[in-house]
Amino acid sequence: MSKYSEQTSRSTAWPAPAKLNLFLHVNNRREDGYHELQTLFQFIDHCDLLDFQVAQDAKLTLHSNLGNAVADSDNLILLAAKSLQKYSGTDLGAEIWLDKRLPMGGGIGGGSSDAATTLVALNALWETGLSKEELMQIGVKLGADVPVFINGLSSFAEGVGEKLISVKPTEYWYLVLTPDVHVSTAAVFQDPLLPRDTPKLDLEVLMTSSWQNDCQELVCKHHPQVAKALGWLIEYAPSRMTGTGACVFGQFEKQQQALDIMAKLPPQMTGFVAKGTNISPLELRLSQL
Repeated sequence: MSKYSEQTSRSTAWPAPAKLNLFLHVNNRREDGYHELQTLFQFIDHCDLLDFQVAQDAKLTLHSNLGNAVADSDNLILLAAKSLQKYSGTDLGAEIWLDKRLPMGGGIGGGSSDAATTLVALNALWETGLSKEELMQIGVKLGADVPVFINGLSSFAEGVGEKLISVKPTEYWYLVLTPDVHVSTAAVFQDPLLPRDTPKLDLEVLMTSSWQNDCQELVCKHHPQVAKALGWLIEYAPSRMTGTGACVFGQFEKQQQALDIMAKLPPQMTGFVAKGTNISPLELRLSQL
């Protein structure tokens, strides 16, 4: 019997960290409609938080400060838990609490990270004993970014995002601005004006080149809020958009530099300061068990 099955204690503060795409290159579109990419993921220490309590039946219940913003049938946390139940054959369930702190549709991986944390935490708490590779196989069916959060290390990714190589970019401090707009990843990749011809480069070349986001110009064109935030931030630091937006980030050597610039934010802009980290906060939480 699982050591967790005899107790009803709540396992708390499982982080679902945000990520930044330090660069994002779109190389081509395949015949199946998916895009070949090259991108560099780094975690930051700004996270959603999840609590889990193991249930003796297979029932899954989610409590969230989002209210009914996302239907249960579309919720990646519940879909991840159900996928793990099915794959592992466990008859256990869980009550789950989500403290949502990351903006939705911001390009920093909130939903994917929540799904990854659910898979990692419940694999431990249910004692289903799956390897990271197996969890990543489950995760990629939920979203292309889920495996990098399960892997837990800053990574260079290519293909459609499934080929990961662990890397150690500099752990800068970042000021992340969060424009109040939801950018549809699907819409960005379906747009005929999206550049799709950035040449593929070797990792060694990419790590020493200037970095860009091939989606940035298109998103700024369609979403003035993103363009405005980026235009403001770039006056103070090297700045880019992450993922398909809407969040943009500026890079700083020291925390205080980022805090000083955040203090100058115009009233209509919002953001936060976070530290880049090449080991996910989720990895550190898992090691505490």
